[in-house]
Amino acid sequence: MPALFNHTIIASVDRAVSAAFYQAILEADDAPNWGPFTNLSLAGGVMLQFAEPPVEIQMQHYAFLVDDAHFDRAYQRLVSAGVEHWADPQMTRPGETNTEHGGRGVYFKDPSGHALELITKPYF
Repeated sequence: MPALFNHTIIASVDRAVSAAFYQAILEADDAPNWGPFTNLSLAGGVMLQFAEPPVEIQMQHYAFLVDDAHFDRAYQRLVSAGVEHWADPQMTRPGETNTEHGGRGVYFKDPSGHALELITKPYF
């Protein structure tokens, strides 16, 4: 069996707030929660687990591939909620999206400060 990505833990200041943010943007399904984790399920059996570690949170980057219709819905949610966003990871093009790599993309931060990216075409 080839290796498949199964789950990751996303450090959060408030795991419920972070999970709700990701669920709205990614249209993720609820998954059973246990212990210190609030869980969401993405397509392909990938689970996002949100936890509140007792350490300072270091920013991570998470990129999600979505189709054009999902991108439109997610982008509208970001704009409606007043979430600051950029066309580039250097954050030099605020309030824009990009059309690089044959698709569209946008960068923004989650409630805990992690850098998120939505793209409509994979990089390779």
